[in-house]
Amino acid sequence: MVDGGSPFGASCTVAADGSSRDGGQAGLTGYSVIEAVSVRDAADKAKGCPVLASGGSVEVYEAIPM
Repeated sequence: MVDGGSPFGASCTVAADGSSRDGGQAGLTGYSVIEAVSVRDAADKAKGCPVLASGGSVEVYEAIPM
């Protein structure tokens, strides 16, 4: 675990035309950062996330250095 993360609060979605609407399009509720050698490795590690025990789900993304 690199960063235990935090839950997300209020959100909005901004479109390419500059319009916005309440709520995030993806419906994400929080984040955590883990160290893994691949997306598959991260997905395997995510199987231990406590949110799964309550019927939630976990999305896994690779962070790309910019």
